[in-house]
Amino acid sequence: MPPEQDAALVLLVALRHEIALVAALDPSFPQESWGFMAQQEVENLLRALIVLADRQAPLCHDLELLEHLARVQLPEELVELQPFAVEARYRPEPTPLPAPREQLLALIRRLRGDVEAAIALAVARAAGGADQA
Repeated sequence: MPPEQDAALVLLVALRHEIALVAALDPSFPQESWGFMAQQEVENLLRALIVLADRQAPLCHDLELLEHLARVQLPEELVELQPFAVEARYRPEPTPLPAPREQLLALIRRLRGDVEAAIALAVARAAGGADQA
């Protein structure tokens, strides 16, 4: 399967998390669970970029490593979602989100838009190459 198709499949996984994030904007929804879903979406968006570059994305939760491999720079608020991958889910004390949910969601949507644009560009390039063949 071409990298742009693989990346589009990873993007679908990320979109599942975004749907859940929107549904859980209610402040009564636990912030640790919301933060976990947000971290997972960021993780998958970074994986999509790595796959799009025709590289193997490691199965890890380390946003800084994935950010480096994806060759992008995330806003600090998204990098600060890292503790929600594991630690925040297992400790009893509250773990505050690095920013308000709506702000984090806007940053995630901006990253998703960048990923979608990169995939669309790769698809267009692949189609252009197929037309010339």
